[in-house]
Amino acid sequence: MSLKLGEIAPDFTAETTEGEIKFHEWLGDQWGILFSHPADFTPVCTTELGEVARLKGEFDKRNTKVIAVSVDNLESHNRWIPDINETQNTNMNFPIIADEDRKVAQLYSMIHESANDKLTVRSVFIIGPDKKIKLTITYPASTGRNFQEIIRVLESLQLTAEYSVATPVNWVNGQDCIVSPAIKTEDIPAKFPKGHKVIKPYLRTTPQPNID
Repeated sequence: MSLKLGEIAPDFTAETTEGEIKFHEWLGDQWGILFSHPADFTPVCTTELGEVARLKGEFDKRNTKVIAVSVDNLESHNRWIPDINETQNTNMNFPIIADEDRKVAQLYSMIHESANDKLTVRSVFIIGPDKKIKLTITYPASTGRNFQEIIRVLESLQLTAEYSVATPVNWVNGQDCIVSPAIKTEDIPAKFPKGHKVIKPYLRTTPQPNID
């Protein structure tokens, strides 16, 4: 059974390329991104891990930890990392979970029901500080993940967790937001003093509230 948004992300203890972790304890009060790989030494995933290593500073700025998981063992991960560093011109700076017994893959419903039991689907989970799952995305093996889009969604999730707003189509950080329908129009000025625009009674916008 697949995990649903709003459910508590399953906790686990696992070996990683940076030592043993207890997942919830490792996350602490930060946001987390857990993303899976079907196996080591796979071409698309090699490019993805390199990209996340390059972007780690961006995730750090957003109070977010990143961690990958593959069903291969720790020795295999450690042999893969030099390839990632060499081909992607980077240095791995976040952990990869060794999930040889497929415990994490099964907890997060990553084993594709029609595939062999070692082929995990390529999933992304964004987990909030409350340990609840805020987003899931699953990609086919042939399509590399867009981590700029994952950062965009992370920014939206963090914004909407703090303010009574939603983000419209193609929104990027710094653009106007949609005021929650639960807020009466007459109450908007008190909550959003930067101003607002009424496009329709159900569609009201305001400048992004967490930017000066």
